[in-house]
Amino acid sequence: MFESAEIGHSIDKATYDAEVPILREALLNAQNRLREQARFPVLILINGIEGAGKGETIKLLNEWMDPRLIRVDSFDVPTDEELARPSAWRYWRRLPAKGQTGIFFGNWYSKMLEDRVHGRTRKVDLELAIGRAQRLERMLCDEGVLIFKFWFHLSKDRMLKRLDSLKDDPLHSWRISPLDWQQSKTYDKFVQHGE
Repeated sequence: MFESAEIGHSIDKATYDAEVPILREALLNAQNRLREQARFPVLILINGIEGAGKGETIKLLNEWMDPRLIRVDSFDVPTDEELARPSAWRYWRRLPAKGQTGIFFGNWYSKMLEDRVHGRTRKVDLELAIGRAQRLERMLCDEGVLIFKFWFHLSKDRMLKRLDSLKDDPLHSWRISPLDWQQSKTYDKFVQHGE
């Protein structure tokens, strides 16, 4: 579902501090060109391992870019209204306009991945769901939507250390839930099916 990018690189803090203003300016310039030309919308799909920095990255994008031109939608359990409609409706109605950026935190990949990891779907049903996702993306691309898909990875050891550190921090313990601990137990399956 997601293609791998090269990982494992790091830079020192001085290099990071020097590069951030350059990267931020480049992002703002790209965002301004997108707004001015208004020829197509940008849709960013965020998925990955719990604790890998998905939420922090979205927060950083909102800080670095013009938040008036970014809409972040988080999709969790479908509402009754969403369940009464075609499955893509909940996403379709939140698509960004031309010249704007939408970030979908949790999206059409999330449910199929969770269902597969927890054995709530058969392989044939997963293949049908993947086919629906591919057709939706093809239709969006045909309509001019530029889609970026990001998978955030974190090793199992680092995930557990991160959860432990958040659990013990009174200012951040609210960020983890029993679901995070449950997902840590299915880490290997989650990575296998996500990649």
